[in-house]
Amino acid sequence: MTDENRPGESLRERKKRETRQRISNIATGMFRERGFDQVTVAEVARVAGVSAMTVFNYFPRKEDLFLDRIPEAVAAFAGAVRDRAPGEPPLAALRRLAFRFIDARHPLGGLGEGFAGFWSVVADSPALLARAREGVEEVEWALAAAFAEAGLAAPELVAAVTVAAYRSVCVASVRRQLAGYPFAEIVEDHRERMGAAFDALERMVP
Repeated sequence: MTDENRPGESLRERKKRETRQRISNIATGMFRERGFDQVTVAEVARVAGVSAMTVFNYFPRKEDLFLDRIPEAVAAFAGAVRDRAPGEPPLAALRRLAFRFIDARHPLGGLGEGFAGFWSVVADSPALLARAREGVEEVEWALAAAFAEAGLAAPELVAAVTVAAYRSVCVASVRRQLAGYPFAEIVEDHRERMGAAFDALERMVP
């Protein structure tokens, strides 16, 4: 997330968002330098100049300091379906969102130069891996609710398959980044596989 002003956002809301992002940025730097399990919440709070209670007010769990975009992912994927243009199929709206993330090198798109260091921290921590899996489930549940509102048959099944397809493309690209493949090659492959994934989903879903 950025620190730019957002439409309709009050000064209090903006300051809370900026504080949350600052704490997360500090924690992320510490985790990447020393490893997730070697840094305590108390240390993050001290460096950020806040109390540990303040940290937990923004992040209920230590893992959320690093995986701080889970709420954003839930809102983005469900929102793409709910806020789609009149007559636009839900999967078409999600395809647009996926490629917007890719083009922007947004973290939720699974691509970005320098992301390998982030994912190596996750891979080295069982706690972060478990929280990442929970985050995927949260997106799936929110997407199922949005699909149900859109009138899709078997919304839970469609959500599960959609999230699995999206995740498989992103995980493969992350592994290629960790393996040191040229970034331009990864991007081209990622775009092709994401398009193929949505092609398959749209053939499956009436």
